[in-house]
Amino acid sequence: MRAAEAHGLRVGVLTKGDLDQATTRWAQGGVAAVLGGDEADSTDLHLADTLGAGADLCDVDAVRVLVDEGPARVTELIALGATFDLDADGSLAKAREGGHSHPRIVHAGGAATGVEVERALVAAVRETAAAIYEQTFASKLLVEHGRCVGVRALPGLAGHGRVLGNSGLAGHGRVLGDGEVEVRARHVLVATGGAGQLFAVTTNPAEATGDGIAMALRAGAAVADVEFVQFHPTALHHPARPKPLLSEALRGHGALLRNGKGERFVDELLPRDRVSRAITRVLLDEGTDHVWLDATGLERFAERFPTINAALDEVGLDPATEWLPVAPAAHYSCGGILADLDGATTLPGLWVAGEAAGNGVHGANRLASNSLLDGMVFGPRVVEAVERGKDGPDPTGAMRAFLQADGSPGDGHAIPGVGLAAPKLPTGVPGDEPAARAALQRALTEHAGVLRSVGSLAAALEAAQVAAATAPRDTVAGQELLNLATVGASLSAAATAREETRGAHARSDFPERSADLAVRFVVKA
Repeated sequence: MRAAEAHGLRVGVLTKGDLDQATTRWAQGGVAAVLGGDEADSTDLHLADTLGAGADLCDVDAVRVLVDEGPARVTELIALGATFDLDADGSLAKAREGGHSHPRIVHAGGAATGVEVERALVAAVRETAAAIYEQTFASKLLVEHGRCVGVRALPGLAGHGRVLGNSGLAGHGRVLGDGEVEVRARHVLVATGGAGQLFAVTTNPAEATGDGIAMALRAGAAVADVEFVQFHPTALHHPARPKPLLSEALRGHGALLRNGKGERFVDELLPRDRVSRAITRVLLDEGTDHVWLDATGLERFAERFPTINAALDEVGLDPATEWLPVAPAAHYSCGGILADLDGATTLPGLWVAGEAAGNGVHGANRLASNSLLDGMVFGPRVVEAVERGKDGPDPTGAMRAFLQADGSPGDGHAIPGVGLAAPKLPTGVPGDEPAARAALQRALTEHAGVLRSVGSLAAALEAAQVAAATAPRDTVAGQELLNLATVGASLSAAATAREETRGAHARSDFPERSADLAVRFVVKA
């Protein structure tokens, strides 16, 4: 926000909940960046680790931007007031997590990094934004003459929109006769997070319903890599929603995974996709719904992981003496709205950053603790691009899968794109929204979760179509269901086309990786 203000841009924010309800606050693991202090580590190694986790589908140029610009963005965040954990000597404390070759993860409050990052950013937004629309649900991107010119919104979670700051967003906000809010802007940045609520078991908050990705699809923008949904291997198996996340940091510090017999069955520091699949195989073999995370050997647990300790204490578990029941839960969308290296989408005037973006950074599987860094690096790049007058996408980064200036593979880094049509969703008679949403979540978890097949994906697509047909169009809950159905249908289509197992996408009928499918599936209505 301060970067935008420095560039003379008037910026406003519209959010369907309160400003501090973003998915960011739920991020526990930390921020991955090479911040010095370890002569053996380098941005080249961070790049190599990211590419390895991404299973040959990361865009190399996008990852290079991430790792090279990341350290400075972390420093900027600290200057904004964010406080990270320190070692005894006063230097930043660093941990190693799955897939990383060196300890380079900085945390706040042990496992409360997202809360601290969000606190610092929200304070900056409240200080600098021209207007803030809270509890106001964006339902549609306004498109005129082939350009995104704003959003239309419904009254939000509290039943009414609440506007803070100036009376209009950059002078262009107005209330329509039907109670909707129309906010017009020269540039629209989508930062709506992922779609974890598409699944019955997720670490994501209730707000993560894929709204930005779904609106972009309906507006004609392209999305990519939506088949790659990372399941966190160690969500606490408990009725709480969202599922309490037992951070990667626990395994990084020595916690062990055990099956029903008490035996270790996987290297706990493997990338998340491999750990999740290993757990799922144990669940299928044993006919159970959880395995065990043994953290009894970790010293000073309550001091080092106060947030996790508090969550465990709330449900009556003592990590010092008890093994913890865990199972995979939908955690992170690796793809999203297709973007170039500056966050420009295929729709002029529309920009994207964070988990809603398909910028190629994460490829087929996100490396642990690269998510917060992604938003911290590519969000400011949008501001800088707008300030210098950019108005549409360039053939850079993941965008090259869709837009090549000369139709060639460029410098050899570009991953070829394969176009897919977004499935048509029917309209019908509005039904019981809560029941329809629960049915969709069950179907996607069973048929398009950690393990998939052509038959199961057909069932997932059918469930998405049923949900879309029964979704009320005049309520926030109904619009959320429609958005989940929209994303779920595109996910099912892309996962069906990807006849292989790669990264976070595992096909039981195609268990091997295919060299012919080192491509980026681009979905467009």
